[in-house]
Amino acid sequence: MHILFLTDNFPPEVNAPASRTFEHCKEWVKAGHQVTIITCAPNFPAGKVFNGYKNKLWQTEEIEGMRVIRVWSYITANAGFIKRILDYISFMPPAVMASFFVKKPDLVIGTSPQFFTVCAAYLVSVFKRIPFVFELRDIWPESIKAVGAMNDSIIISVLEKIELFLYRKANIIVSVTHAFKKTLIRRGIDGDKIHVITNGVDISRFIKADKDSELVEKYGLQGKFVAGYVGTHGMAHNLETILDAALIAQEKNDDIRFLLLGNGARKQELVELSKQMGLKNLIFVDSVGKDDVPRFWSLLDVSIIHLKKIELFTSVIPSKLFECMAMGIPVLHGVQGESAEIVESNQLGYTFEPENEQQLYQLLVELKDDRSEYQGFQKAALKAAKKYDRSVLAGRFLQLLEAVK
Repeated sequence: MHILFLTDNFPPEVNAPASRTFEHCKEWVKAGHQVTIITCAPNFPAGKVFNGYKNKLWQTEEIEGMRVIRVWSYITANAGFIKRILDYISFMPPAVMASFFVKKPDLVIGTSPQFFTVCAAYLVSVFKRIPFVFELRDIWPESIKAVGAMNDSIIISVLEKIELFLYRKANIIVSVTHAFKKTLIRRGIDGDKIHVITNGVDISRFIKADKDSELVEKYGLQGKFVAGYVGTHGMAHNLETILDAALIAQEKNDDIRFLLLGNGARKQELVELSKQMGLKNLIFVDSVGKDDVPRFWSLLDVSIIHLKKIELFTSVIPSKLFECMAMGIPVLHGVQGESAEIVESNQLGYTFEPENEQQLYQLLVELKDDRSEYQGFQKAALKAAKKYDRSVLAGRFLQLLEAVK
């Protein structure tokens, strides 16, 4: 089978959609299938093309047996709604054009939330007369309203009509959460064609490890209990809650350190706020390469996962949760809904009310002081990770593709 996959993000980018697509496609190649990726020049989240690449009309490479076609797009930092929309839209025409140079794909997959990537995949399916698979990783454009990037308007109404059209036209929809499936069914989409393949983790790469001694020395973490956030610093994450908890800890616990790794639309704003608050126990680290991510995970005694306290995010499962499991890192989970149920049912750590810095701090201290409870969470996390092995999930995804081909 020849699988054509359209995605706005792909390695060497290291965000969740890039990792999910890469790890699934790698397994499909191992299973003997041909995979072609159409994407753009790697630039997320800073909006700067990575070294070794250029933002040109056409460039190709091979990664782990996959043919990767990179096309031109308007590139901007992950900040500013209008510019990001232009970024997303600009990818669609060259992606569709590039598909004409892909010989005999059996089906095409488009992945959200980059909405216009899915639009492009649908057009490719029409032109090539092949099945169209919609991978649903976010309810968009609802999510842009939820974070306050845009209010209800004619534009939003039109986008929602296109969204529903794409759901109906898809041969199958592969959702990353059960909550998304329920939402689509409530909106009139046939539940029989919606399948859930959650996010997961490459357990061969994310492995429990001692703290990286070089990084411990570099960031002055000797003898410190490290609480960390790894991921995008965006509008959805409300990371001020972590800064507020750090301020409390600074006054009461000198042996706690906070580490925030990643970039995003609000990174610089958070850095400035940290300076204004006089935080000496909080370290910002820019995004690192794919191979270095596990090294930074190893520094953490506990992982903080957090999203804004809004209804939409009760249906989200942050992908970093699965990396925590594989690394045996207990979590402090500030996201309500389906992901909180995973934390509680698997005993991965404590859940706390989103945007409640006092509760976050109190639970952090409990984890630090109760070694028995802490070690129990570690063991439970490693056990739970096996259920979310990316290779197994990729196999389930492949079975769906083989059935629809």
